[in-house]
Amino acid sequence: MYKHFWLNGEAVELPVGKVVCVGRNYAEHAKELNNPIPVEPLLFMKPASSIVPLEQEIILKAGFGRVDYETEIAVLIGSKLRDVSEGEAKAGIAGVGVALDLTLRDLQSKLKEKGHPWEKAKGFDGSCPLSGFVPAERIEDWENIPVQLHIDGKLRQDGNSSQMLNGILPLICYISTYFTLEPGDVVITGTPAGVGSLESGMQLKAAIPDVLECTTSVE
Repeated sequence: MYKHFWLNGEAVELPVGKVVCVGRNYAEHAKELNNPIPVEPLLFMKPASSIVPLEQEIILKAGFGRVDYETEIAVLIGSKLRDVSEGEAKAGIAGVGVALDLTLRDLQSKLKEKGHPWEKAKGFDGSCPLSGFVPAERIEDWENIPVQLHIDGKLRQDGNSSQMLNGILPLICYISTYFTLEPGDVVITGTPAGVGSLESGMQLKAAIPDVLECTTSVE
């Protein structure tokens, strides 16, 4: 589990908080799973206990069924945000990194069929492998942030924040009208198309090209 965040290579004194997640924020990803495209941001949460270092080996737990990877731009919140403007949202971001939103897809499908909440499929221990962060000042254009995932040297996901249905700063504003964002909270902003299942032996490299990259493997 995460004990502290890494920002620009140094540990920072922020409590590890909740993870606010955005579903179906790329139209092509919604289509590949045969899901309707939402008319407003689709939010769910992962607990702090879901966060593990992305560099840590991913262990596929027996009996959990299919585990899917979803690569996402992650935003570390550095100050309290409630009902904020885009300018205030930008000022409240401490850093930017990359996350894997791991999903128990078989379980999620069963829970959806029954009309039940699907937190178990999204918020289980270790379901949010998270990189270190670079300072927010490194991002020149919030509407042009690339994100990629390579598996065994092959490009599997290749997206950009310009493709999001809801951009990063408007998302933070929207989230802050419902949930106060506290220092140490993380927002993961949706995954582009190309999701798939993890298999033992895979080597993964998640990256914001020219900003940061992080590698891990699957046991």
